[in-house]
Amino acid sequence: MPTNAVVKRILSAMETDDSKVLGVTVNGKAITTKQYIPRAEAQSAPEISYAVPNSSATYMVVALDLDAPFPSFGVLGPILHWIQPGFKAGPNNTLTSNEPFVANYIGPAPPPGSSPHRYSFFLFEQPEDFNGQKYAPAGGKPLSNWHRMRYDLDDWQKTAKLGEPLAANYFLSN
Repeated sequence: MPTNAVVKRILSAMETDDSKVLGVTVNGKAITTKQYIPRAEAQSAPEISYAVPNSSATYMVVALDLDAPFPSFGVLGPILHWIQPGFKAGPNNTLTSNEPFVANYIGPAPPPGSSPHRYSFFLFEQPEDFNGQKYAPAGGKPLSNWHRMRYDLDDWQKTAKLGEPLAANYFLSN
């Protein structure tokens, strides 16, 4: 089972350092950490912003469901919900990407009867030599569920040569 130490470090850091809180806008509404969002409102990829962007940097966002299939029984988790490289800073610190995904966005889908899950977003500075096509499914196809289960963010951090996350945020949904 993945340890995901990087998740624990950044979620702890964002509790005491506002610069570590990633801007996440779902369905036109900026979220606050731990805010509940109905699953129907979060089926499209969110808008991402970062309070202290480097205008010359490129960023990557990774999203995980930390509580699959149930918060009290996370045997399948975390579940990968999105890997989007190629974000650049734009107006109002909004980050936009025109690059293909590595893992397509999937919205919240906890099983019936589950309590709310934490849907977490992590911002990394992307290495200049990163080539997302090397890791993405051929032909821009969606990533299979099999490759999303028990996702090891620590391993992805090493594989993609990422540093520590710059910021994170999460909402709750079921």
